[in-house]
Amino acid sequence: MTDNNQFDAEAVQAAVQEGIEKLKTVTTIEELRALRTQYAGGDSAMAHASKLIGALAAEKKKEAGKVVGKLRADFGRAFAAREEKIKDALEQAALAAETVDMTQPVKRNPIGARHPLPKLLEDVEDFFVSMGWQIAEGPEVETEWHDFDALNFGPDHPARQMQDTFYIKGNQAKDSAGFVGSNMVMRTHTSPVQARSLLSRGVPLYIACPGRVFRTDELDATHTPVFHQCEALAVDKNLTMADLKGVLDKLAVAMFGPDAKTRLRPSYFPFTEPSAELDLWFPDKKGGPGWIEWGGCGMVNPNVLRSAGIDPDVYSGFAFGVGMERTLLLRHDINDMHDLVEGDVRFSQQFAMGE
Repeated sequence: MTDNNQFDAEAVQAAVQEGIEKLKTVTTIEELRALRTQYAGGDSAMAHASKLIGALAAEKKKEAGKVVGKLRADFGRAFAAREEKIKDALEQAALAAETVDMTQPVKRNPIGARHPLPKLLEDVEDFFVSMGWQIAEGPEVETEWHDFDALNFGPDHPARQMQDTFYIKGNQAKDSAGFVGSNMVMRTHTSPVQARSLLSRGVPLYIACPGRVFRTDELDATHTPVFHQCEALAVDKNLTMADLKGVLDKLAVAMFGPDAKTRLRPSYFPFTEPSAELDLWFPDKKGGPGWIEWGGCGMVNPNVLRSAGIDPDVYSGFAFGVGMERTLLLRHDINDMHDLVEGDVRFSQQFAMGE
């Protein structure tokens, strides 16, 4: 360009060439856009030259227009090529920064965690299976006969009352196995599984019956209306209380460690005779080490054997039951039953850390 504002093709070419050379050295989008403004914007040499074309003679306008058009196209191609390279470089840098080495070990943080109660039930099942016993299951909706009558509960026994048992409407109802009873109940213990097993499997019999049971208890720090038990039954010739005590001692060690021990206190249950309360030596008991109640046990009442068609003069047996929630509370020093039923994943995650 000249000072007298005359159209100068060489000056415009020089300015555009200068801009193209500078495009080759920029490395950021911001620098690139600044050069476009400087060499192709409204105040650039090309823009000024375009304005001056209008003042040229007619025969020179066409030639000048071709010159400016070609310069604008040259700058545009150079700009687009440089922009593509810068964007490609930025994309490659971003990909490199986000690259993950899939061969490297990572610490996984699971979304959830398994509740400790099913794991405890599996541990109990493993204990009995290791001794050669079988795991038995039964329906949670039971006939009154299996839940009470077959286990020597008298017709006026307090456990039958509505404040202890969930009754289901229906007379002469039939359960899933085809048994008929005067009423159906939500089983109050897993002992009905023992009665069913005696009837279906015969003797000798060694079974453990873990499962869910139902009683009309209010939910508080130590009780819940739905909880889990594991009951065990052994019926064979010449079984004694000594056999029962041996199994209980081994179960206590399996659940609480080598220092665990048990004792039996005389008690009464309709389905066992003699009967005993099962106590566990608990070193972490509040107020100092001491005994704490864990369950009930005894020798199978002869009436229970007779109800299953088994001669009590030939066979004897022992049975016991412990609460799984209570076992979990003692095993892990948990003070509140609410923690087991509220479904807070943070509670379960405490037990998943060591797995």
